[in-house]
Amino acid sequence: MKKYKLKNHFKGLKKGTHFYLIAESEFIGIKEYVLRTKDLEIRISINESELNRHFTLMHSYASKED
Repeated sequence: MKKYKLKNHFKGLKKGTHFYLIAESEFIGIKEYVLRTKDLEIRISINESELNRHFTLMHSYASKED
């Protein structure tokens, strides 16, 4: 499971908030991502440009590098 950190304030969420990537989908070339906060209280759905602009990949729990 991938973990992201918010780079700056976004949609009322504070900088530094941690998120888990829950789902990825693509329809006619448009990628959509669903993220949930670490405490699983907040869910947001964003597109690829918002993900790249506002979030930083922290960990990928399924990888062998951890």
